[in-house]
Amino acid sequence: MALKKKPVTGMKDILPQEMAIRDYVIGLIKETYKTFGFSSMETPCVEHIENLNSKSGGENEKLIFKIMKRGEKLKLESAKSEADLTDSGLRYDLTVPLCRYYSNNANDLPAPFKALQMGNVWRADRPQRGRYRQFMQCDIDILGEPTNLAEIELILATTTLLGKLDFKNFTIRINDRRILKAMAAYSGFAEKDYDTVFIILDKMDKIGLDGVAAELEKEGFAKESIDKYLELFRVITPDTAGVKKVAEMLGDFLDAQYAEGLMHIMNSVDAVKSADFKIAFDPTLVRGMSYYTGPIFEIAMDEFGGSVGGGGRYDEMIGKFTGQNTPACGFSIGFERIVLLLLERGYQIPGASQKKAYLLDKKLSDEGMQKIIAQAMEERRSGMQVNLSVMKKNKKFQKEQLEAEGYTEIVEIFAD
Repeated sequence: MALKKKPVTGMKDILPQEMAIRDYVIGLIKETYKTFGFSSMETPCVEHIENLNSKSGGENEKLIFKIMKRGEKLKLESAKSEADLTDSGLRYDLTVPLCRYYSNNANDLPAPFKALQMGNVWRADRPQRGRYRQFMQCDIDILGEPTNLAEIELILATTTLLGKLDFKNFTIRINDRRILKAMAAYSGFAEKDYDTVFIILDKMDKIGLDGVAAELEKEGFAKESIDKYLELFRVITPDTAGVKKVAEMLGDFLDAQYAEGLMHIMNSVDAVKSADFKIAFDPTLVRGMSYYTGPIFEIAMDEFGGSVGGGGRYDEMIGKFTGQNTPACGFSIGFERIVLLLLERGYQIPGASQKKAYLLDKKLSDEGMQKIIAQAMEERRSGMQVNLSVMKKNKKFQKEQLEAEGYTEIVEIFAD
């Protein structure tokens, strides 16, 4: 039986043109985030199954690639449940491993710790445009900073990076999980129903207010609560005035400092931003991860038609490892989606080194070949990218391929 040449479903091979852009973006990410004081770190791609199943990853916990026990630990004949077969899995994000890492190494890390982590993650998801089962994530997190300075720095660092990649007119949507809960409580929903309400609310951009109302009614919620809830979204504007308005309407259901904090983040980012974007209050923003405890945010880009990154504050997650809560906030860009958009717009890497190719006659003498190789070595030392290859019969096609790869100068070398 012939071996399969296509990648496993949801995975992909990466061709040189895309790899060049990926390498450039990775370099720019590290360079940009370093200027904001973030330090690179790394965690293993395999994580303890108990950590992955800790009720912190939302729907992603249903998408884990689980790894069977190995060697003597694997006892198929006596296994009675999945737990008897599995003890680890491939990480589905970088946040759970980061919290384990910090819990294990906190004594050797600065406070606050500004972490930059890049690496592949795996989810047994349904593949679609810009979504794969194996994909690169790029996270920046600030651990140990309780004030809104963390949110401000994370948003500024991320938007500065996007600006350097020539992205413009995108929107940072921002909300606060505590405002979400206060709005639900004000409307008369029971705390046990919040998750159901928020899952439906999260569909607002697809089904609209009427659609949300219909789905809430279908779940059996009181019409009075539904009407009171949706009226909030009709009167709230997507700016700091909207945050102030919702705080006034919610009254004692919301601690005023949470609204003040959100306005502080929005005003600060807007005052000092270096990229061309807007920051907007969006009370419908939910974020799927249950570990978020405060401000949450997403990057919306019209050209992608959805989110290309997001994050928020998760002050209670590290405490699951240590027994003591630690302030934590992070922002992740959708690396694969950013690269996809760059490829679709025909992005050219700025300041790329000159690319020169030599096509060598296969009858070239040893002395002649050594002379050209020496010349190429000298050009490489000066920073030029030089490709040597033997001239083929179909020279026209060979040159077209080199030009497609970005070689601007092609020199043919013939035998004397």
